[in-house]
Amino acid sequence: MSEDRAIWPPIDPISAGLHGRCPRCGEGRLFSGFLTVGKRCVNCGLDYSYADAGDGPAVFVILIIGFLIVGLALWVEVTLSPPLWLHLLVWIPLAVVLCLAALRLIKGVLLTLQYRNKAAEGRLDRGE
Repeated sequence: MSEDRAIWPPIDPISAGLHGRCPRCGEGRLFSGFLTVGKRCVNCGLDYSYADAGDGPAVFVILIIGFLIVGLALWVEVTLSPPLWLHLLVWIPLAVVLCLAALRLIKGVLLTLQYRNKAAEGRLDRGE
């Protein structure tokens, strides 16, 4: 990622990421689709080619939503003891909806934090 020399006011990366906004100006859209990162910001022109969250958002979503769904399902089973078909009817759609919503939010936050911290691919220092 090249050094960003533009003068912009500091943007809170968490807020910008949750709202899907540009990490530099806080105005332009970060996503062009549901999870597809755009080419560049229409407001400030920041190139989003640096943006690569990898599998990070999926790991966080699996851990957080999995913990919530399994905990709730266990609690409902112990307290109410509903039939298995009711568990399937409730928890599978809830898990899908929560995962899709959380995936976009967490991906936005990780990409804006990546920009703010100037995270880049690791390189070896050859001492040259």
